[in-house]
Amino acid sequence: MLSSSASATLRGIDGQRVQVQVHVVTGVLPSFSVVGLPDASCREARDRVRAAINSNKFKWPSQARVTVNLAPSQVRKEGAGLDLAIALGIIAASTLDEKAAARELDEGGVKQPEHQRLPPELLEGYGFVAELGLDGSLRSVPGVLSRVAAIDDLIVVVAPAAAHEASLAGAETVRCAASLRQVVDCLKGIDSWPDHPPVPKIDHRRNVPDLADVAGHPFARQALEIAAAGGHNLLLVGPPGAGKSMLAKRLPGILPDMENEVALVASRVHSVAGLGIPNDSLLRVPPFRAPHHSASMTALIGGGSGRLRPGEISCAHGGVLFLDELGEFAPGALDAMRQPLEDGSVHISRAHASVRYPARFCLVAAMNPCPCGLLGSVEPCRCNEQSRQRYMRRLSGPLLDRIDLRVHMQRPSANQLMSSDKGESSQSVRARVLAARAKAHTRGFPSNSLIPAGQLDEFAPISDAGRSMLKGALADGRLSARGLARVRMVARTIADLADEDTVSETSIASALALRARPVLFDSLGVTHV
Repeated sequence: MLSSSASATLRGIDGQRVQVQVHVVTGVLPSFSVVGLPDASCREARDRVRAAINSNKFKWPSQARVTVNLAPSQVRKEGAGLDLAIALGIIAASTLDEKAAARELDEGGVKQPEHQRLPPELLEGYGFVAELGLDGSLRSVPGVLSRVAAIDDLIVVVAPAAAHEASLAGAETVRCAASLRQVVDCLKGIDSWPDHPPVPKIDHRRNVPDLADVAGHPFARQALEIAAAGGHNLLLVGPPGAGKSMLAKRLPGILPDMENEVALVASRVHSVAGLGIPNDSLLRVPPFRAPHHSASMTALIGGGSGRLRPGEISCAHGGVLFLDELGEFAPGALDAMRQPLEDGSVHISRAHASVRYPARFCLVAAMNPCPCGLLGSVEPCRCNEQSRQRYMRRLSGPLLDRIDLRVHMQRPSANQLMSSDKGESSQSVRARVLAARAKAHTRGFPSNSLIPAGQLDEFAPISDAGRSMLKGALADGRLSARGLARVRMVARTIADLADEDTVSETSIASALALRARPVLFDSLGVTHV
């Protein structure tokens, strides 16, 4: 017999509907084959499905040829999310129709027990997304949010652990069951679908570090606030122990919650990457990703030889990508971020597939001014000129040109560290950031860093005095054409934080000061950054 059921696989962060067709022919040499471009995990389904069927007291068609077709056949199928659909298809296709049953009885056979039967028509109108354990239990799979969205016109059956995530995808009806046996009984009306597991309410900002913990650094704190208000990239340079990482980790605490569209995309990325999403909602607090400096280009950008997977820049979509020890990252991996920083997305092309991942994030980088970390501090630097040059060559000019704010930090003084006075809290800083973001929204942009260069004259007009400052910076080689546009965007953000409608020369001067070359660039004579 032939049965058909619906499921879904992944293409990038998008779901792709898959029709699982199962054909069972008895009386021939027994075999089990899966066709339709399955990957290794899909082909392994035959072993998982066979064990699950036997464990749940169903009869495996041992004297039959079983063919599973995953349509459309030109789309590569990946993951174990098709297990449940394949198992139900085999059970339904193995169910004898009335003529076959009568023929068996006439020939002295035994009619298939009722509890092992599943009429194929009961699978119509349902979609199935779950992995099967060897005991027949249903397990969640990565990318449930995207998979369910691809079949949201059907009643979708998932594992209990994935029930809430599936309901966020917009499906009309989501059902869950603990085992293959329970799914069959519910489809036949013998049992009722269980309720979804309860979802606890969680305060997702409760564990976000507070900016009040940072001692001193007024200039760096101001730069962090500007980065949050305008979505600008930030570079912190300073000796070990200056507080660079501590400051960067507090950026999500002053960022606004992600809007619905961004939250949905970010949640889909995290679901596909296997990072999980909150139990009670989509991702709302901007994600904070901090990969180790040994991360490869594939880990940062995404891709892979087999299954294409989103990288760290995509997992940071809508939030912050923190690169600590920037000078220790592989130069090729850093340069690969140049295009995503401009476009807000990354295109991954391989021989078997081509996908696009979102990558709109705020880059925050921290590094020492030299290999020993003491250049520009009170203690003398122990590095020679060659080692400093070699250290600096790991950072390309085009990458640095895309970083809007550069701050050189020193270690806080003893009085600042031992003072009992707390700095301004994240809550009060976040209020100003929200007000500045609201002004950007009135212009039609989520943040000022997304204002097109051609519209800066409209949204960030500058006075004659400010224009003269910018001309001087261009003439001195301190600014590139890209840097000119970014300085104007930063100036617009500074004016918004000051609640000023126009961009004054004071805002331009502050933006230029925040883009000034840190001491390591000056010592090496680096320009156009």
